[in-house]
Formats: sequence, C-alpha cells, structure tokens
Amino acid sequence: QVQLVESGGGLVQAGGSLRLSCAASGNIFIVNYQNWFRQAPGTQRALVAGITRDGTTEYGASVKGRFTISRDNAKNTVYLQMNNLKPEDTGVYYCNAEVIQWNGIARGFWGQGTQVTVSS
Repeated sequence: QVQLVESGGGLVQAGGSLRLSCAASGNIFIVNYQNWFRQAPGTQRALVAGITRDGTTEYGASVKGRFTISRDNAKNTVYLQMNNLKPEDTGVYYCNAEVIQWNGIARGFWGQGTQVTVSS
C-alpha cells in the first residue's frame, strides 16, 4: 500500500503565504505525476496544480502567477508554495499521485487533505 501525507495547511490573512508538502511512502517503485486539488464547501474537487516526474507543470487559471508546484523525486515529496493568498483559495487541499508499485501496477492515490483558510 501507499500513503500520501500532507502538511502545511492553516489559517492565514489575505496576501499571506503558505507552503504545503505531501510525502509519499510505502510500496513505491516510481512516483509519476503528482497533483494538488482543492475542494471548497459545496463544490467539486478541482485541480490546482500538477507536475510530472521530469518537472513539467500545469496550473489552474485562478492560481497562475501566485502558486508554484515543485517536487523532490529522491524524497517522493511534492510541494505547493502559495503566495498572495485570497479568500477564494480557502478549502481542503488534497495531494494526488500516480504510483508505479514494485509489482509493476500503476495506481492513483489520495492524501487525507489539509485545510487552508484565508481570512479577508
């Protein structure tokens, strides 16, 4: 089995910054793509940012220029640096990753989520 553990959420004022981390552990041969999703109350989970193993990134339109996704392949960890936070960035942030396990099977996994609250 594979575990994704997020950390770094919290309460911050508008204009502030937070850095989220997500570490993958367990039955891992290779971690392929890694993503961050956000779910606000009453809404569906939406992609915030994604990164491939070779470092190619993509961002949701609302966070371009403010958020930066990065990863450390040696640590199987993905990061999300969030700057100039806005109240609409509030939500639960979930880490998602596609993992190739030692048996050669690729599966997607989710973390438990970390709450980010931005006050105005």
